[in-house]
Amino acid sequence: MARRVGVAVGIIVVIAILTWLGRDGYSDADGTPVSLLDAFYYATVTATTTGYGDIAPTGAPERAVTAFVVTPLRILFLILLVGTTLELLTERFRRGRAESSWRSRMSEHTIVVGYGTIGRGAVEALLAGGTSRDDVVVVDRLAEAIAAAGEAGLVGIVADGTRTSTWTDARLAQARAVVVTCNRDDTATLVTLTVRELNPSVPISVAVREAENAHLLAQSGATTVVLSSEAAGRLVGLSTQAPGAVGVLEDLLVAGSGLDLAERMVDADEVGGPPDRSRGVGLPIAIVRGAVVIAFDDPAYERVQVGDVVVSLSGVSRPA
Repeated sequence: MARRVGVAVGIIVVIAILTWLGRDGYSDADGTPVSLLDAFYYATVTATTTGYGDIAPTGAPERAVTAFVVTPLRILFLILLVGTTLELLTERFRRGRAESSWRSRMSEHTIVVGYGTIGRGAVEALLAGGTSRDDVVVVDRLAEAIAAAGEAGLVGIVADGTRTSTWTDARLAQARAVVVTCNRDDTATLVTLTVRELNPSVPISVAVREAENAHLLAQSGATTVVLSSEAAGRLVGLSTQAPGAVGVLEDLLVAGSGLDLAERMVDADEVGGPPDRSRGVGLPIAIVRGAVVIAFDDPAYERVQVGDVVVSLSGVSRPA
């Protein structure tokens, strides 16, 4: 778009310069000499085909320039104008049709609110975990962020996550999960409250920057609260004491390669004993019982119960 505007402005400037250079061969209706301002005025009304007729070429060279130079430039200007208009209308129609199509079929999708650094990381983790790009919907107030999501092959909606109408458009009632990665904790809280009010059962994962706000998110209805900035701070601090351990953690954070985490439900015949290492994928390192994480060195780890979730450390083959 900027390139086309530049070409259009360039056409007007070229016509104005040609008019100014041959100003002695142009006549003004009021009889005054053609000034530089008059030359630009003539260029604009000529390029846009307005043609008031108050300034006109009278000399043979100037008429030749108008016929063989200015007229083709005028045609090029009109092509740019009409072509840009048609392209914008076509793009708007295509986008509207695409949105209508995905809204009619979208179900069991994941909605990601905020497409900043954390939001992009969340999307990458979803895709690495097997979620299709067609099953991820990005919501952000910035058109630039939605444009970036579109370039990544994702469906995006320019909207405010604190508004009820946004969640109607995103089909919250049919969603599998919601991921909130706003830049501010207060905004994340409002988004979480809105989502929980509209859908009492959907899982909500929220990234929070300050630990003191974590309980507010939990009370607002968040299923999982992740401390983003403090986790990064701990990694930086740990790197001074155990850089190798930080490398392992960073490997875990990169989805789709190296080390990864997996989970499975405990089988009925495992109840009463430790998790069976031969089942599932990877090395069991903890079990989750309700909202409590039980590490492998806890005595309770040796006696799993019905409904426990086994978390395992697994390896993902790296691309060649």
